[in-house]
Amino acid sequence: MGACKFAYEFEYECAYECECADRMPVRPGEEETPLLSENECQTAESATEGHPDKVCDLLSDSILDALLARDRYARASCDCLVATGLVLVAGEVSTRSWIDITGVVRGVLRDIGYDDPSEGFDYQSCAVLVLVNEQSPELALAVDRRGAGDQGLMVGYATDEGSDLPGGTDLMPVPIWLANRLAERLARVRKDGTLPYLRPDGKSQVTVAYEGGVPVRVQTAVLCAQHRAGVDPEALRADLAREVLAPVLEPTGLWRPGEAAVHTNPTGTFVHGGPRCDVGLTGRKIVADCYGDACRHGGSSFSGKDPTKTDRSAAYAARWMAKNVVAAGLARSCEIRLAYILGRPEPVSVTVRTFGTGRLPDPELRDVLAREFDLSPAGVLDALDLRRPIYAKTAAYGHFGRPGLDFPWERTDRADDLKRHL
Repeated sequence: MGACKFAYEFEYECAYECECADRMPVRPGEEETPLLSENECQTAESATEGHPDKVCDLLSDSILDALLARDRYARASCDCLVATGLVLVAGEVSTRSWIDITGVVRGVLRDIGYDDPSEGFDYQSCAVLVLVNEQSPELALAVDRRGAGDQGLMVGYATDEGSDLPGGTDLMPVPIWLANRLAERLARVRKDGTLPYLRPDGKSQVTVAYEGGVPVRVQTAVLCAQHRAGVDPEALRADLAREVLAPVLEPTGLWRPGEAAVHTNPTGTFVHGGPRCDVGLTGRKIVADCYGDACRHGGSSFSGKDPTKTDRSAAYAARWMAKNVVAAGLARSCEIRLAYILGRPEPVSVTVRTFGTGRLPDPELRDVLAREFDLSPAGVLDALDLRRPIYAKTAAYGHFGRPGLDFPWERTDRADDLKRHL
């Protein structure tokens, strides 16, 4: 068999309708074996925007949004570090415009709630160092030729496992959905004054038990909530149970307080937090940004990267395709993997797995998707209209499954087209 033009240095199946695509061997049982066995637990975590790593993600994406608001063709790869009294912004930017990066940083920190100098980190007194260079000409050339702005493997996933729960889970795995909603709620009750003694840093974690592959109960819930000194731990636990845990978990029908283990600030208190106590970096919560441990992860982070970077845009495209597959009823669970190389106008690999839930064989479904979706980097940019300042909202509480936010990769606008192939 001759070498396929897509068979670069990847061991996955070749993309699209290559002569060799259907001859590529599939490991025995891979299509039929689910990632989650029928009776086990699955855990996911999330973090508030005041967590140091999420602070950095939000800073990076806010800088990106500021660039795109002035120049829709701006290119950026911007990372941040926060520590006691310090914000460091570093990366590469190419733009015809100019933005006040320091001003963006201070505004974001203020909006998060880092406004008290006594906490050891606040938006007015922290130092902001900016080390930004122009994008390299080799990378620029790759994008100018309508190729991928980076190499790598990107993964998208969707599942209907939460569809029977009240309100559903937007075709997301139940554990990460609940963890994100808990973190979101924790930030909300701080900002709206319901629990005014809370501080910005916080995390959540949820373990869900499955029976027969179906989520049946929340086994463990964890909340870590930074608070001011002097708050009674027992009062804090009661407040968080009433204002955070109950509103999120009770409506699901999976929450049985007498049976579930609940851990609130497991060390007793959480007074010292944020960048004063924990260095933060952009891109350190990549699994929490996606699907938890429900599926594979390509390994790349998203925040601070403009959409010509397939690290970001292809991950969004893969979610868009997987969600439309499940919404169309072609499968109950779908994982899509896309691989690109720098400067190439097409993916070098497209892999589809439905784990025995598909109504079409996985190779056939892959061919359907190849015909229905333009997976070139330029095609993804156009189809999802990604050259817009929409990214700061993705920086905390997940890039996927965000109710109330009109992210284009969350739309099921291609489901009817896919149903025609049943």
